[in-house]
Amino acid sequence: MSRSKWKGPYVAASLFKKVIVGNCDNLKTYSRSSTILPNFVGITFLVHNGKKFVPVYVTEEMIGHKLGEFSPTRVLPSHSMSSKSKNKNSKK
Repeated sequence: MSRSKWKGPYVAASLFKKVIVGNCDNLKTYSRSSTILPNFVGITFLVHNGKKFVPVYVTEEMIGHKLGEFSPTRVLPSHSMSSKSKNKNSKK
C-alpha cells in the first residue's frame, strides 16, 4: 500500500538534516525506508543491509524509490562443486 499524497514522501529527519547541512561525503544510514528526493542526487549513502553497509550512489532515475531497494539483504545461494567431486573429475 502506498503512502497518501497529502502526507508527502517519508524521509528520516536525521538523514534529511545531514543532507541539508552538507555533510554529504558518505552518509551512513539504517533508514532503508526513506524515499530518495531530488536533493539526494549525486550523494553516496552507506545503507545498512543487516550485516554491513552497502554503498549506494544516487542518480536521477532513483528519485521516488526507497534506499533499501538498492541494498540487497539476501545472498543468492550458489551450487559449487564439492572437493570430492573435483578430485574425481581431475583423475579421469
